[in-house]
Amino acid sequence: MGLFDRKVSKAAISPAPAKAAAAGAMSPGYNSSNVGKNMIGQYYTYREGELRAAAISIPAISRARDLLASVIGCMPLQMYNEMWNGEEMERVYIAPRTWLRRPDPTVPYNFLMSWTFDDLYFYGRAFWYITSRTADGFPATFTRLPAGSVTTTDMAGPVWFAPSSQVYFQGGEIDPKNLIQFLSPTQGMVYSSQAAIETAIKIQDARARNASSSIPAGVLKQTGGEPLSAQELADLAAAFNQARATNQTAALNEFLSYEPTTMSPDKMLLIESANYSALETGGRIGNVPPYLIGVSTGSYSYQSSQQARMDLLFFGVKLYADAIAETLSMNNVLPNGTFVAFDYESYLEENYLADKMETPTSENTQEEIAS
Repeated sequence: MGLFDRKVSKAAISPAPAKAAAAGAMSPGYNSSNVGKNMIGQYYTYREGELRAAAISIPAISRARDLLASVIGCMPLQMYNEMWNGEEMERVYIAPRTWLRRPDPTVPYNFLMSWTFDDLYFYGRAFWYITSRTADGFPATFTRLPAGSVTTTDMAGPVWFAPSSQVYFQGGEIDPKNLIQFLSPTQGMVYSSQAAIETAIKIQDARARNASSSIPAGVLKQTGGEPLSAQELADLAAAFNQARATNQTAALNEFLSYEPTTMSPDKMLLIESANYSALETGGRIGNVPPYLIGVSTGSYSYQSSQQARMDLLFFGVKLYADAIAETLSMNNVLPNGTFVAFDYESYLEENYLADKMETPTSENTQEEIAS
């Protein structure tokens, strides 16, 4: 068996074709107006949320998000049953349903999976709306609803305990039986890390202020003349600071002097604080090994790009990938006993062979790659 159980060769087949966009109607026994479905597809109303916008403005978080999304977006889903082989449950891979390669026919698979991960990463949950069903009643196509545009009245968050039964999209209620609700194993970043995110933003703002002028920060000091009032001092400092910030010439009389600070450029740009902020947000909060976002911890190293990919997969991506796959394996998506899983093995094998082709170490290695 391979790393994640063996594969069984079998011709690809499809289930019965989709016969109706059943998601447009309400489920039996559902009494709501279901007006939220009318907002689906009105993309000009979609919002990712202010909290996410603030978090993604931090370079370390943006880099961590992109690294994780790039992995989960490139791994295909596989469908399988489980069979007892006398010692353990073994996966027997079967022909996929039609939606497995493109759940939303209007967008690429990579796009849909990456943004589904994005919702789990920042908000702790994600939503797919079922837009059509196959003849057996199971979903055939989906569309993603941004988590920043979804509210639930039976759970206020930020910890989600179960799929919601009272869901509103853009203010209109939606039948939960036509929703696939993904729940993250971790609390959403925008809820659990607000203090760290706000601190990182303040550090960015301070660096931008210090970088906006070639004149170092300093102190205006009155050396003579009639003492100035507090308001006059404040106005004088504001006028001088405005000229300094725009790299204009500031003029002082004989009763005033400017004493610049002795801070070095690296201290003015808060480089050490920025590195710590990157470690805090991208590494500790973002679930990415620090060296992958350009932060050195002094004690952690890797030996190859293959090891780096494995670290990214197992330390950062896998818990979100499992959450997506296990949700898509539930009985409201697939028949009982049928499951889906991301193909981790092909991801690792593909990159491993690529590394070997880049740096062959012997004639035997070259022969193995060629074979």
